[in-house]
Amino acid sequence: MRDIVLLGSTGSIGTQALDIVARNPEEFRLRGLAAGGAHLELLARQVCDFCVEVVAVATYCAHELRAIIEEKRQDFSQSIPMPTILEGPDAATELAGMFPDAVVLNGITGGVGLGPTLAALQAGSTLALANKESLVVGGPLVRAALQRPGQIVPVDSEHSAIAQALRSGIHEKGLTSPRITGRSEVAELVLTASGGPFRGRLRDELRHVTPAQALDHPTWNMGPVVTINSSTLVNKGLELIEAHLLFDVPAEHIQTVIHPQSIVHSMVTWNDGATIVQASPPDMHLPIALGMTWPQRLKEVEIPIRWDAMQSWIFEPVDHQTFPAIQLARYAVSASATHPAVYNAANEVFVEAFLRGSLPYLAIVDLLGTVLEAYEGVQDPNIDDVMEAQRWAVSYAQQQASHYA
Repeated sequence: MRDIVLLGSTGSIGTQALDIVARNPEEFRLRGLAAGGAHLELLARQVCDFCVEVVAVATYCAHELRAIIEEKRQDFSQSIPMPTILEGPDAATELAGMFPDAVVLNGITGGVGLGPTLAALQAGSTLALANKESLVVGGPLVRAALQRPGQIVPVDSEHSAIAQALRSGIHEKGLTSPRITGRSEVAELVLTASGGPFRGRLRDELRHVTPAQALDHPTWNMGPVVTINSSTLVNKGLELIEAHLLFDVPAEHIQTVIHPQSIVHSMVTWNDGATIVQASPPDMHLPIALGMTWPQRLKEVEIPIRWDAMQSWIFEPVDHQTFPAIQLARYAVSASATHPAVYNAANEVFVEAFLRGSLPYLAIVDLLGTVLEAYEGVQDPNIDDVMEAQRWAVSYAQQQASHYA
């Protein structure tokens, strides 16, 4: 039985992870939950359903949460113990380091996931990483905190697909680094993208896009920030940076391709010309489950693809003129070790401004390029450098966005 600590339990990743835990009670024991605090009723129900020992909430609402849990405990025939409640902005980080033998699934959204990521690694836990931003923001710090090969298991469907494909190679067993060198069998990593709601559109057709239109994703059901990032392809830029850091592959050896069916989640191309693909339905349950059990697999996580049914898979090149976010991510990787943190932090500011109606859609990525060009960067950062890069990015991005208000 695996002990699990789940960070971001009320979000999309978290609720799907709990569905997997509930369907496999003999495989998992849930030790702790963390959430932002916006959905206390749901969090309290999760605490009672899974009898967790510790719950962390990012806001100062322990008294309110305790009262809701107390009320919900009455719905259960057996006695549900009151958990230890941690509160405040560092609560998830504290929880992430409490259970060294557990798998810590980090499903928090945004750069705030960096602290919990580092805490889990420093405690020696296996980190199932769905929070790509923490690796993007603190890549050098995360890599320095690793205590053993394979301590990070990727949960993003694209990186999970690459990890699975790499296991087919002689030298790339598990999550060891492929390292594109003369001795490596790996030629390229290929990230697939759905294309989002505006696939095939030209730049001029996107000038008057509304938040509602950008949130209408054709394939995936995700939170608002991730959905907007998918529509601009910033999400694919973040994933390129993440793949570069996870697998130690230069950005020029990581390609992107549009695949609207979202069946092939990513690929590895080998030096002999072969390409290994990982294909499964467009559902996050499989990579989440695999993140919690790696390298073993649970049974019947998803319904397999029907090979006796007619289907077509389409692959198209990315239109980088209309969607320049991926090229900006390549620039960030090449510019400095802290440029990726600026890429992520500035984008979060612009997405928030767009969602509240004070920034036009095209300005999200246009201004992102402006911020990256203005930033000088640090090549060998410490934690203070990373935090300062984020503070600078937020401040400068807010200045740029204010011109549209």
